[in-house]
Amino acid sequence: MQTVVKKWFRDKDFGFLENGNGPGIMVRKADLINCQFLKVGATVEFECHPEKEGLVAKNVQLANHKKTGGQNNGNRSIKEFRPGVMT
Repeated sequence: MQTVVKKWFRDKDFGFLENGNGPGIMVRKADLINCQFLKVGATVEFECHPEKEGLVAKNVQLANHKKTGGQNNGNRSIKEFRPGVMT
């Protein structure tokens, strides 16, 4: 699934994702992949699982985060080359 980060409590290591008109989907720091926290408004991809406290997001990662094969250039993101467009 894909949605937007609604809230993130950095001091508590959890937050909530948008869920349309339904209750927010809880996400914990332990379920984040390749990041330590989420920014409000960021788009994420995740798996949604029902638990006692409601819906919980698992395997959460930034939607624009692409895996690269071989060299990873540290933490720099790789931009796609688009001729004629200044970035």
